[in-house]
Amino acid sequence: MIKKLLMSMLCVFAFAKAVTAQTSTKAKQYKVKTVAFYNLENLFDIEDDTSINDEASPIMEMAEGVRANVYQKKLTSMARVIRKIGSEKSQTAPSILGVCEIENRKVLEDLVNHPLLIEYDYGIVHFNSPDRRGIDTGLLYKKSDFRVLNSESKELLIYDKSSGKRIYTRDQTVVTGELDGDKMTFIVNHWPSRRGGEQKSRSNRVAAAALNQKVIDSLHSIDAMSKVVIMGDLNDYPSNKSVKVTLNAQEDRKKVRPQMIYNPYMRMGKDGFGTTAYRDAVGIFDQIMFTYPLLSEASQDGYVYYNANIYNPSFMMNKTGRYKGYPLRSFADGTFTGGFSDHFPVYVYLVKEIEDKSDN
Repeated sequence: MIKKLLMSMLCVFAFAKAVTAQTSTKAKQYKVKTVAFYNLENLFDIEDDTSINDEASPIMEMAEGVRANVYQKKLTSMARVIRKIGSEKSQTAPSILGVCEIENRKVLEDLVNHPLLIEYDYGIVHFNSPDRRGIDTGLLYKKSDFRVLNSESKELLIYDKSSGKRIYTRDQTVVTGELDGDKMTFIVNHWPSRRGGEQKSRSNRVAAAALNQKVIDSLHSIDAMSKVVIMGDLNDYPSNKSVKVTLNAQEDRKKVRPQMIYNPYMRMGKDGFGTTAYRDAVGIFDQIMFTYPLLSEASQDGYVYYNANIYNPSFMMNKTGRYKGYPLRSFADGTFTGGFSDHFPVYVYLVKEIEDKSDN
């Protein structure tokens, strides 16, 4: 009991030190911003787009008469979660939210205009991907917090080893802007699936990681201390080659040096946490990583990393049965479950000291 009490006291002290660090005269004050990522699990509209294979989406496989109602319920489920991510400490919805498994820009427009989200006035960055299922990545941002300077879509070119045919998958959304005047770049990912087996498909995710690294290297060639945030459903764990070798992401922040990447989800993975589960295997596919200047050790002005989290409150979980503790997904066995997604969202807090002008 004493040991638990001491651990609890240490945790409280650690947060107080990071967010309201005491000086000899007064406590420092900090702005807190949430940066998050969420796989929205087949957020498709109810219209048949003949240019893509949207007929294979769960909502399009339902009877035409129920689709509109299900679509609105799905939007409500997504909005209900999004407004809560990170609110415990930031007291508001995320400033930046990367998303995947969306059909088009329209579903994002419907989402940000939902009654539960409209007050946050989210802007949208979206590009159509060549993915065979018609799903894309995108970025939502609070217009009051973030100003977009540049955005582009990076095409991932991968090919089937046996046939030589191209595998059409998701592009990577790259957005550079200013978070309260602090310049940083966000790369939103949804890496190729494990279809056909992890080993057989591994090279596709390594190629996706290599494309991330190419983008980061390009940014570093312009500014060696670029703040870059990599986020997404990677379909790989933090311990896999794509993350650990290709990106050379580090588990120990003390080992991170300029132009290197820190991945706080590596430790969580080792500790048994998960964002998704399949065949009784729980693991972290959804991750947020970032470059050295976002660590406080870099001693730069602007926002720095505070901590990383998985948003998995009990209302988003299966309560009983074989899948107890798993994410409560939206669709199963051809029906809408009333759930949310087969992935839990991930998020990090960025903090910035508020300048005290009373002494000026």
